[in-house]
Amino acid sequence: QLVESGGGLVHTGGSLRLACVVHGSGFNLLTVGWYRQATGRQREWVANITPDGNTNYTDFAKGRFTISRVNAVHMLYLQMNNLNPEDTAVYYCYTEPTTWSPYYRGQGTQVTVSS
Repeated sequence: QLVESGGGLVHTGGSLRLACVVHGSGFNLLTVGWYRQATGRQREWVANITPDGNTNYTDFAKGRFTISRVNAVHMLYLQMNNLNPEDTAVYYCYTEPTTWSPYYRGQGTQVTVSS
């Protein structure tokens, strides 16, 4: 089970830090990440991070968003800076499937950026 938190309403240029707790075993062996979905738009992948901390970002996140994890407490984070209205969406954390663990995602947290 994955549970996100940290969403909210911010003005353009503001920042938010999303958090995701991943319940269950094996977190430190999984690649985990974030994606988002805005109303009426397709889902967009945002970033992921491997078990040993290697990170990958989509173009719109590079330079503004930072993904991180703390394996000891099963936590995943997404620091988002310089937000703009196009970042408004529901943000979901997920675990990438492996041979021994299926895909999981959280219930999402709403991020709203006002102009």
